[in-house]
Amino acid sequence: MDAVRVGVVGMGNMGTGHSKYLWEGKVKGARLTAVSDMDPKKADWVKTKLGEEVAFFSSAEEMFASGLVDAVIVATPHYDHPDCAIEAFKHGLHVLIEKPAGVYTKQVRLMNEAAAASGKVFSIMYNQRTNPLYRKLRDLITSGELGEVRRTNWIITNWYRSQSYYNSGGWRATWAGEGGGVLINQDPHQLDLWQWTIGMMPERVRAFCHFGKYRDIEVEDDVTAYVEYANGATGVFVTTTGEAPGTNRFEVTGDRGKIVIEDGKMTFWRLRVPEPEFNRTFAGVFGSPECWKCEIPVEGGNADHIGITQNFADAIRNGTPLIAPGEEGINGLTLSNAMYLSTWTDSWVNLPIDEDLFYEQLQERIRNSVYKKEVAEGKVVDLSGTYNS
Repeated sequence: MDAVRVGVVGMGNMGTGHSKYLWEGKVKGARLTAVSDMDPKKADWVKTKLGEEVAFFSSAEEMFASGLVDAVIVATPHYDHPDCAIEAFKHGLHVLIEKPAGVYTKQVRLMNEAAAASGKVFSIMYNQRTNPLYRKLRDLITSGELGEVRRTNWIITNWYRSQSYYNSGGWRATWAGEGGGVLINQDPHQLDLWQWTIGMMPERVRAFCHFGKYRDIEVEDDVTAYVEYANGATGVFVTTTGEAPGTNRFEVTGDRGKIVIEDGKMTFWRLRVPEPEFNRTFAGVFGSPECWKCEIPVEGGNADHIGITQNFADAIRNGTPLIAPGEEGINGLTLSNAMYLSTWTDSWVNLPIDEDLFYEQLQERIRNSVYKKEVAEGKVVDLSGTYNS
């Protein structure tokens, strides 16, 4: 294959962004040949910005069946990601989906099964996996440099969003429109990195989601979650869109020290002797292991969205291993689903979650969603590909 012919589904902020860099030739071995969107007005934008050689389709299915694409990037609203991907696999196409993988794991599991049956390349736009800070953290943990993980703590509160942001689209921050709030919209990257860098998922979750705490919205805008792992480690995840100034601090403690990522740098407080060994041999009353503060050098830049798309194209053409396999999208979504379910049931949630119970609880909230009612009454037009984060 000389070049992968790529189509983009959904011409909102993300879709147009993907289309632009593909059209500009920033992904080697790939070229943009078609786009689709439910809004016919997008056809004029495509003609003006991308030229007549890029075909425009008013539906994804038409584009899939056109014979003009080998692979697609799915940049539609959250609920549509799995269904759109499954349809693309049916047409023998490779698929790169935007985050999140979907809204509920039951739906995403079907997508993963379709991907496996298709034999096609399947990736997800977890572009923060190309960030050298998190790649280095993963390396330090998986190599054993930090020792066994004992505690994780991520405070990610620099997602400030005003009421006017939420008012900018009737689908925003609604159960029927987006399927959630800060967890499903802003945090998918962090939820992915949380489990990807340490190499394990928790066994159970206890979470406290606050719905419409800071803004007039029906979904969560403030969350605190506590998790427990099989090895005895624990973790805390704190997030909100209602604080200013916010914090982005990820701390992982192991029996060989502590690593903190904050303000774009990594610091490793490394113990000269592992804590278990020190505890076993120390005979004094007060004392602690010798600790060295190390500023960890991190090389390279963040290839970001282009990097994931380049990797996707390389996987199709050359069999290059994927940075973000699409099947792994279910992991971060499992964490957010568990947090919702724990709050709704006011109890612990064991992983894997009860997918049927989660689906039932979600459907109840969708039925009562303001957005669903406004669509039914004809006050707003249903979702199109004009989605942005």
